Amino acid sequence: MNIFFKRRKSLFDKIDDNSIAVFFAGEAPVKRGDEFYPFSPERNFYYLSGLDNQRLILVMIKNEEDKEEILFIERFDEIKAKWVGPVIKKEECREKTNIENIKYLDEFEEEISSIIFNKKIENIYLNLENRYFKASSPDFDMAQNIIKNYPYIKIKNIYTVLSEFRTIKDEQEIKNIKKAIDITCEGIYEMMKHSKAGMYEYEIEAYFDYVLKKNAVRDKAFTSIAASGKNAVVLHYSENSAKTKENDLILFDVGASYGYYSGDITRTFPVNGRFTERQKQIYNIVLRAQEMIISIIKPGIEFKSLNESLKKFYIKELKQIGLIENDDEILKYYYHGVSHFLGLETHDVGRHNEGVLKEGMVLTVEPGLYIEEEEIGIRIEDDVVVTEYGCEVLSENMIKSVEDIENFMRENRADD
Repeated sequence: MNIFFKRRKSLFDKIDDNSIAVFFAGEAPVKRGDEFYPFSPERNFYYLSGLDNQRLILVMIKNEEDKEEILFIERFDEIKAKWVGPVIKKEECREKTNIENIKYLDEFEEEISSIIFNKKIENIYLNLENRYFKASSPDFDMAQNIIKNYPYIKIKNIYTVLSEFRTIKDEQEIKNIKKAIDITCEGIYEMMKHSKAGMYEYEIEAYFDYVLKKNAVRDKAFTSIAASGKNAVVLHYSENSAKTKENDLILFDVGASYGYYSGDITRTFPVNGRFTERQKQIYNIVLRAQEMIISIIKPGIEFKSLNESLKKFYIKELKQIGLIENDDEILKYYYHGVSHFLGLETHDVGRHNEGVLKEGMVLTVEPGLYIEEEEIGIRIEDDVVVTEYGCEVLSENMIKSVEDIENFMRENRADD
């Protein structure tokens, strides 16, 4: 059975009778003039259709008698095709999605009006993700039109339902994530081979970008973080423009995207290939913390308890080395969560702070310590999938011990 058909079938079970659900693929926003940003499909639309073309619309209709699906696509435009290429055809859509009823976008409004009237529609489900107060999307625009023209119809949010679906990954999703991780790790190795004190952060980062291009990666999972020295204490530092110094650590938080699934790996290593004794001490605390968190991950564990366990571990360790005296001082040196879901988005959907871990969830494990006064920022991040009795580290082959990093950099440094 087509996996996308199977997902839609499961979603129909969550939709009330006499309802329609509408999903927009989205389109690339204008950058400037006649230039557009690269297009990336709205992830719930992609999850249900497997299509990554712009301006498509998926409609699912359910009443007491039957269930129906319609896909709206662009009409072929011969002139436009000469400039930007042809649009997807009906036959290709049917083959990829198992949706037989394909119509054109210029028929959408008339078709929706007809469905609402003839199918006695009482509810419309829209993908109303809203992280910001002033939300803007085709879904919110359609919600406004429904309120104006069909005030008796209830608007319901399908986003939370799909978020529950997407937190549990199937076999193919895990394969895609693993492939993204493998490419990401290859890129980190390439940076380790070429890093030297005196290089700019972006120079080292360029070796990661090369590996992604070599592996036909169309887009990064997120903007790369290449943070040396004091820059590494800024969690989302992205300027990547500083010149590295002798004895600097450099923190790379990077990810490739494969089949729209993200890898998310962080490694911190010395640009000259050798840790100082103090750097080793802090690094090994972070590494032991990560290993401890990985060891307790299993179904039934509260997600938020992972971070609580990490802070307790850090408090004990940092008191032993004299970095802190009181428990609440830990917030000076560790100020983020240890994990988030990973999938079609790098910070993937799901209310992890409110739930428990389940088999099939994929999450990051990324403890860090950030000592601004010593210009030390260390984070070690791997990606795991929750299994029946524990978890599997999907990035287990990526080295991370002090000894392995130093040995690798000593034996593989390139002569640039």
